[in-house]
Amino acid sequence: MSETRTLHGIGIGRQLAVGPVLRMPDPLPAPSDTVSELTAAEETERVNVSLAAVAADLMARGERAGGTARDVLEAQAMMAQDPTLKASIADLLAKGKTAEMAVWTAFGGFRDMLIGLGGYMAERATDLDDVSGRVLAHLQGVPAPGVPDSETPFVLVARDLAPADTALLNLDKVMALVTSDGGPTAHTAILARDKAIVAVVGVAGAQELADGTTVIVDASTGIVTANPDRASVARAEDARDARRSAAAAPITDGALADGTAVPLLANLGSAGGIQAALAAGAEGVGLFRTEFLFLDATSAPTVVEQREKYRELLAAFPGRKVVVRLLDAGADKPLAFLNSAREENPALGVRGLRALRANEDILREQLTALAEADGDTESDLWVMAPMVATVEETRYFTALAHELGLRTVGVMVEVPSAAIGAANILQHAAFASIGTNDLTQYTMAADRMLGSVSNLQDPWHPSVLHLVKMVGDAGADLGKPVGICGEAAADPLLAVVLVGLGATTLSMSPAALADVRAELRGHTREEARALALVALAADDAADARTAVRAAINNRTPHTTQKEEHSS
Repeated sequence: MSETRTLHGIGIGRQLAVGPVLRMPDPLPAPSDTVSELTAAEETERVNVSLAAVAADLMARGERAGGTARDVLEAQAMMAQDPTLKASIADLLAKGKTAEMAVWTAFGGFRDMLIGLGGYMAERATDLDDVSGRVLAHLQGVPAPGVPDSETPFVLVARDLAPADTALLNLDKVMALVTSDGGPTAHTAILARDKAIVAVVGVAGAQELADGTTVIVDASTGIVTANPDRASVARAEDARDARRSAAAAPITDGALADGTAVPLLANLGSAGGIQAALAAGAEGVGLFRTEFLFLDATSAPTVVEQREKYRELLAAFPGRKVVVRLLDAGADKPLAFLNSAREENPALGVRGLRALRANEDILREQLTALAEADGDTESDLWVMAPMVATVEETRYFTALAHELGLRTVGVMVEVPSAAIGAANILQHAAFASIGTNDLTQYTMAADRMLGSVSNLQDPWHPSVLHLVKMVGDAGADLGKPVGICGEAAADPLLAVVLVGLGATTLSMSPAALADVRAELRGHTREEARALALVALAADDAADARTAVRAAINNRTPHTTQKEEHSS
């Protein structure tokens, strides 16, 4: 038997899978740079047909997938029809290049440009590569590189996975996903979490796993064990079944083992995710992203158009909290009617509240639409501004929102200045919601969608956790709620630590609710606080994660208050 190996990465969720490896095939090779035997017009027709076919296929995949995946795939479809890319391809065809070479060169140049921009835009390069590969495959009349077919279930191993492939994975066949690239906030991880796929990303050595190798993929620990012995496989299968049973337990409100309530809320990107959130037991909405109303528009939607969408959302959660984030445009979401000026570093530029404040008519219209929708429904509407950095910005936003009829007004904490100044900011805001994705990237100076620094894009890092504690402490001192709405809340073990740091609610993709609910039930408030101190004392993210797991394994089993009262 081959030697057992242990590989480490970042787990998505807490589930576990055991099965044989099947590797993702390599991308298509670069086409040969030969002179075309066709006219430029004929080559242009070939390109246009292939671009249109790929765009239509991606749109269709998005419709079938729904949810977060639809948004990602629609963005990819737009890449296939991008006018700038088409113009570049046309120039190359006019010089005698083949359709294949023109596509390869044009997409490659655009890819290099995105990488040069850095930040969120650099991560789009992976999506662009996928579109390019699909167009080339269509031109050559061969299947696009993608998930391999298999008659039996398997563990998919890849360098990374294109959104189009992740969105439509056959979960009857793909038992788990292991990638060598990517971090916890990359598209692959987000979509895997959204679809409840067992996944470990950023696994060093994953590319060395051969087809047929038996692996244990443990998302709760981020460990992939290759060539395990029979006893290890048996233990893993027992653990897998136990975790599935725990996740399938009757839905209850989020709470710790001692009965401390921790409301579990849903992150939604549009009203289309409402039913999935309700079915998963979401106690409300902790983050409703309003960008979907704006991103495909050439002008801002009217108050009436916005009000109807907000009313649909609020009506689905009568009596429950719904937290709406105002338009967070800029960085990877530029809007011509809001922030068209080119910026050298858009992630640090005019985005979020800064962009809205520079276009106050759009801000006022969005607040007005929310206030009118609130008046027509019975939910508990909370409204927050994105990318708040100062007390002055907090005063400005809360005053304007109150002026326009909104009651519960808060801020997102996504930059270190807001966390450090939380005690002053919460003097003026009704609540704070911590966006751990952005807070991590700004704390670590590591673009959260850039794979080359994915090792730093980890919200387990003690520096990030110290900032979370600052906000939690300020909220406790002032009696103000502090929520978590970044991807960190969907990590079951980290969710416990975040509660120990002072988080009063957790919001995540609906697919993550069951795992987090089950994990919280295993810890008291006192234990959560103790685990938070363990994480804060660590040197880095990996040490924090390992130390917390060790502390749990070494602790004496607790007796819950409920058990004490019944004895």
